[in-house]
Amino acid sequence: MTVTVPELTDIEAARARLDGVARVTPVYRSETLSRLVGREVQLKAENLQRTGSFKVRGAYNRISSLSAEQRAAGVVAASAGNHGQAVAWAAREVGARARIYMPQDAPMAKVEATQNYGAEIELTGPAIEECLDAAQDYVAETGAMFVHPFEDPLVIAGQGTIGLELAEQVPNLETVIIPIGGGGLASGIALALRSAKPCLRLVGVQAEGTLPGGSGYTIADGIAVKKPGELTMSILERVLDDFVSVGDEEISDAIVVLLERTKLVVEGAGAVGVAALLAGKIPGDGCAVPVLSGGNIDATLLISVARHGLAVGGRYLVLRTRVPDRPGELAKLLTLLAEERVNVVEVEHQRETAGLPVAMTGVELTLVTRDAVHCDEIVQTLGRWGYPAERLG
Repeated sequence: MTVTVPELTDIEAARARLDGVARVTPVYRSETLSRLVGREVQLKAENLQRTGSFKVRGAYNRISSLSAEQRAAGVVAASAGNHGQAVAWAAREVGARARIYMPQDAPMAKVEATQNYGAEIELTGPAIEECLDAAQDYVAETGAMFVHPFEDPLVIAGQGTIGLELAEQVPNLETVIIPIGGGGLASGIALALRSAKPCLRLVGVQAEGTLPGGSGYTIADGIAVKKPGELTMSILERVLDDFVSVGDEEISDAIVVLLERTKLVVEGAGAVGVAALLAGKIPGDGCAVPVLSGGNIDATLLISVARHGLAVGGRYLVLRTRVPDRPGELAKLLTLLAEERVNVVEVEHQRETAGLPVAMTGVELTLVTRDAVHCDEIVQTLGRWGYPAERLG
């Protein structure tokens, strides 16, 4: 069967089908990001979409187009989380049964949400490719309709409705920055914008860990696909101006900036566009719009990323020092720190630390600090007080 590339009319039809179903997500101008990157930055907040990501657009466009007979047979999908949630939600909306195959290490927030939308879940394999194979086997056994996360013209057309919204929401739009995993989101948005605003610059962002030669791991699990599909890649090579990649440290930094300065909770995949901007990988001086594709970040990962980002930015200081092993000595150190307006958030005794004199106790402190300069000042001050300190983070 020949698979055709969606046209503007297909994307417009998807928009009509999604009317009243998917949200028209807002665009926010970020003064902080604009200042940091030296150009106007507006954020397409698709993390505020139903089910927490853009995926509901493509999933509903595909599933609502099924015949009554196809709906009765049910639908099946393979997903790291967001596509699975969207398929489960869309299937529930049209009254179809859904079965979702997910990687074994998929974030529990996404697994539980998918279950809550009424789908059957099966955790299969370490990567999405194994899930795709298992889903295809299920199709062969049951006759269920497979809803591909990106290699489907109706799915691509649904994602393309974001491009139609952007063309209307940001009149001075110059550059759009789009996450790339399987490529369905970038393909749909790029096709829509190439028709609506041909002179725009369109940039796709991938996670370094998933590229050839990479570690194979990324905190951007929503785009942890080894390569885009054949259909989507044929589109992307034609319509994108550039491909860039970002590492997990850059993604982590972007998540923290978005959380702290824009008050938007964004998962790793949704933060890659902002990461690329902050890393200076997107040239230009006109209005840039990163698509925040999703906000379904696991709470434990969010806590780890936030603390790591704050430590890197000099907002947390973890250090080891020592105090005499006598009553009141730790209280004395903590009082001195309090007088310097240093907030201590964690204290740990380490009496068995190698190299300590018998009359001393090791102490590991986690402190809230203002910036990197403040961290240096605290270490120097401790030294003057007679508490030699070793920085741990």
